[in-house]
Amino acid sequence: MVDESTKLDKVLGARTAGTLAKHRNLVTVGDLLEFWPRRYLEHTSDLSDLHVGKYVVAVAEVKTSVTRRMQKRRGEMLNVTITDGRNDVDLAFFKAWGHKDALLPGVRAVFAGEVGMYRGRWQLTHPAYQVVEGGLGTSATDRGPIPVYLQVKGLQNWSVAECVRIVFDHLESVPDPLPATLRSRHGLPGRLEALRGIHVPAAFPEVQRARHRLRYEEALVLQTLLAQRRARQAADRTVGRTPRAGGLLAAFDERLPFELTAGQREVGETLAAEMARDVPMNRLLQGEVGSGKTIIALRAMLAAVDAGGQAALLAPTEVLAAQHHRSITAMLGDLAEGGLLGGSDIGTRVALLTGSQATAARRANLLQVASGDAGIVIGTHALIQEKVQFQDLALAVVDEQHRFGVEQRDALREKGTQPPHVLVMTATPIPRTVTMTVFGDMETSTLSELPRGRSPIATHVVPSERAAWVQRTWERVAEEVRSGRQAYVVCPRIGDESGSAGSAVSADDEELPTAPLSSSGPRALDAEDDYPDAEPGDDGAPTATAPRELASVYAVEAALRENPALAGLSLAVLHGRMAPEDKDAVMAAFNAGEVQVLVSTTVIEVGVDVPNATVMVVVDADRFGVSQLHQLRGRVGRGQHAGLCLLMTSSETETSMERLEAVAATTDGFELARLDLQLRGTGDVLSGKQSGGGRSGRAMGRGSFRFLSLVRDEEIILEARDDATALVARDPELTGHPELSAAVAERLDAEQAAFLERG
Repeated sequence: MVDESTKLDKVLGARTAGTLAKHRNLVTVGDLLEFWPRRYLEHTSDLSDLHVGKYVVAVAEVKTSVTRRMQKRRGEMLNVTITDGRNDVDLAFFKAWGHKDALLPGVRAVFAGEVGMYRGRWQLTHPAYQVVEGGLGTSATDRGPIPVYLQVKGLQNWSVAECVRIVFDHLESVPDPLPATLRSRHGLPGRLEALRGIHVPAAFPEVQRARHRLRYEEALVLQTLLAQRRARQAADRTVGRTPRAGGLLAAFDERLPFELTAGQREVGETLAAEMARDVPMNRLLQGEVGSGKTIIALRAMLAAVDAGGQAALLAPTEVLAAQHHRSITAMLGDLAEGGLLGGSDIGTRVALLTGSQATAARRANLLQVASGDAGIVIGTHALIQEKVQFQDLALAVVDEQHRFGVEQRDALREKGTQPPHVLVMTATPIPRTVTMTVFGDMETSTLSELPRGRSPIATHVVPSERAAWVQRTWERVAEEVRSGRQAYVVCPRIGDESGSAGSAVSADDEELPTAPLSSSGPRALDAEDDYPDAEPGDDGAPTATAPRELASVYAVEAALRENPALAGLSLAVLHGRMAPEDKDAVMAAFNAGEVQVLVSTTVIEVGVDVPNATVMVVVDADRFGVSQLHQLRGRVGRGQHAGLCLLMTSSETETSMERLEAVAATTDGFELARLDLQLRGTGDVLSGKQSGGGRSGRAMGRGSFRFLSLVRDEEIILEARDDATALVARDPELTGHPELSAAVAERLDAEQAAFLERG
């Protein structure tokens, strides 16, 4: 009996199965059924969008067919011209035999091959083809819309389609994770019918119906997983934490030199109410750069300490952890010197834990944490190491949630003697669909109001080929600095101290890749869909151009020292591979105004707060994402002076310029986040890189979504969320829905919760 776990060699034979396994990692029947067509061909294809090197699959009609004897070799050559009715393409066959009787004028066929150019005309040399109508009569492809798959080396498109047909001939049923009541309520076909509609549709409406069903299925599986997480969290019990009267929080509030915004007060009240309950808080706080999330988190941490517990703040980098430690200690003053001479009687201690701390300092901080003397503990991943023991962890705060995974969040949560309250924060605005799908196990608060005193930020694009503009950029930086202010220059690479660009290093060292980033996201494949498993070079995708040398921190710093406009200014470099004490020294000097121009990688992207910094230049700005650029420019304009962000680019591609102009046109982070999601694809927005896959472990594509689009399918996601919540409320362990339970378990196990994890 054939089912989805059956090996393909049992159905298709060893040779064909081996080709599918080698080039597309398709091993089982289920793998092949999940290898969905990227688009469909109907009666005629559009031959207008061609370029050299493009692999094209198209239906066209033979316009002319001429044979001639070759002059320099024996035999006849066949020259054929095909047309879509408006555009012509030439075909060249250096052996006419076998083709001249098949490709007669008026014959319609599916043609596949790589586009070339000969004497100013598009040409396919010895393309593969299959006749659809006319000439040799009807063929299998005349049954309905023709599916077009990602190219499988060694197999033509119609061969892949025929493999799928053979599988369907042997397959009687497949498990269906959708409960019958939901299928009936939403008018959805069964899963086997939907798979047939995807691969062998009789008409295009059948494809659309199948797509809708499979999108809903994917959304329901994800939302059911999240609903189960919410249900389990709601069943947990912890200690309610209410700040004592006249304690740390009250003392801190009395000293605040500014008034909280209405949004900050509202979120603070929400956190206080949730932390007072015996159900662990699990809340996501998102807000624009500079919206005041740190103050909210600090007030929640002080409330936890007031209630007799401890609070931990997990930061993604040592630079950010050290920045938080400095700023929180400064804001608390003597309240952060509990037990010390001159410290407040009601004060506590603020400990810092990082992986590269000196042994003596680390040992002392660990002791303060274990004894409870340190009510607030700030650190990097070092916080979740086994040796770190809290006396009573009441609140866990995770800063820049997108840099961490659920496993890391849970590891910090397990440091408590009972489940701590959890607050995760992000300065990257998150579209509603992403919030529902990726952070759907959390309640969400949003800060959209900027505190009083924040200055506006103007953003402009600077094309690198305009030398006068580039020089004016550095002159503008010098003007700001000589007016008493400071500047950032951000580069995509570190390079080496000799001033050369240097070789590529891993993303952990905060470098961007040398290969060009996709600036357009998933490509449109037909009138409705953009499938997530598109790959460069497949079926019409332009292959990457040769990478250009990216600007590096050391090379740019060396060039700026030689630039007359910046003569006499104090410059320094900062990047993630520097020793911790060197990074601290550079940041301390920049904070003190001793360094006037800081040339850095994206290590300053989050958390760095220098109010005197007013101008930022991002070199090779096209190599950064929309949301990342928005984050970066949030480092300027944090004081009384207006901010200026200059995006320097040498890219000439239309899509890159569109992205940069979009950043320059608005400071609305949520609008830019939606644009980023649309342009760069789910994977880039959610995690940059996600893996896992189907039954054979292959990657499922950009963002690990098969059919679901977070840009397009908000209504489906909402519908699935409501259905999943109701299902789990009635049957938390899904005992009455074993096939849905299996699908949830497979998704979570196969991808290790990749759609939830970060970093």
